[in-house]
Amino acid sequence: MPIATLPRRQALKTLAGGAAAALALPTWAQGERRILLGQSAAMSGPAAQLGLQMNRGARIFFERLNAEGGVNGRRIELRAMDDGYEPERCAVNTRTLIDDEVFALFGYVGTPTSLAALPLVTAANIPFFGAFTGAEALREPFNRNVFHVRASYYDETALIVKQLTALGRKKIAVFRQNDSYGQAGLDGVLRALKAQQLAPAAVGLVERNSVNVAAAVQAIVPAMPDAVVQISAYKSCAAFVREARKAGYGGTFYNVSFVGTQALADELGKDGLGVVVSQVMPFPFSTTNALAREYLDAVKRAGGDATANYSSIEGYLAAKVLAEGLRRAGGNPTRASLVDALESMQRYDAGGFQVSFGPRNRRGSTFVELSMLTGDGKVRR
Repeated sequence: MPIATLPRRQALKTLAGGAAAALALPTWAQGERRILLGQSAAMSGPAAQLGLQMNRGARIFFERLNAEGGVNGRRIELRAMDDGYEPERCAVNTRTLIDDEVFALFGYVGTPTSLAALPLVTAANIPFFGAFTGAEALREPFNRNVFHVRASYYDETALIVKQLTALGRKKIAVFRQNDSYGQAGLDGVLRALKAQQLAPAAVGLVERNSVNVAAAVQAIVPAMPDAVVQISAYKSCAAFVREARKAGYGGTFYNVSFVGTQALADELGKDGLGVVVSQVMPFPFSTTNALAREYLDAVKRAGGDATANYSSIEGYLAAKVLAEGLRRAGGNPTRASLVDALESMQRYDAGGFQVSFGPRNRRGSTFVELSMLTGDGKVRR
């Protein structure tokens, strides 16, 4: 019977029950026609550009998508919280976001921070999508809720070592952050070197969010390696390049993508000439790649503080892939239906960049290529 024809007391009881049920629903399931995502990332401190640019790229995509009607009529909103690239702060942020019933966690930045969030993700059974990290510890063991758009550090370090040894440069040292990120990168280098019956010439450490590289310089430079593979963030990597060169080192510096390519170029200026960075995203300044062309147009339309760079295009791509998963999840998505929908995305073409997931596959891409800083704040392939 329609509520309008029920006796007054029964109608009020029915309305109250309906209101209570609506209040009990998560924010993303109510009639607001929105999907709320949560992100914890460095927005301040020595690694701030990584989080700021990842977030900016994602927002560029979501804002444009929302202007066109959203996904199945729902707006996507991204709530970002600053963790300063510190695991403890990230864990607190993650608990807050989960308690606030965000639909999914998106675009976390860093290995130690993402690992701090992982137990909470598992306990809450919430999707964790597109983290800015290539660590194997987030890929194995398999976790049904965790999806990666980018290639792994194993993929990146394998290409770096392959190129160096092909050039006859077999004395390879490692400058690494003294945490799970640095260990993940070192593990990749060790794995690649072992395949060629080699070992690191030296290893130097730097603490997270620090630029105190003196001990690392003392550990590495006397070994006079042909090249140094750097597994840290942009400020400490830039500091090491400068101090190693002051100490007489004349070899080559290689970095994995997490360093923050543009931020590193900005830090080094002319001292960046010849520094190599492995990349897991398409060249963001190209007009020949469809995704990059779309991204550049979106950056131009966004205006303001939006600039094209590798960290930003990673946020943009992750947002685009997640939006496609939400589209496939239907008009009334649930967390479970999103996971199912993402699993159906095999060989999804994001614009000349292919992403594939499956029931037992959460590694969306294995694409890696090398780029080089030019010394005038730019990057070339």
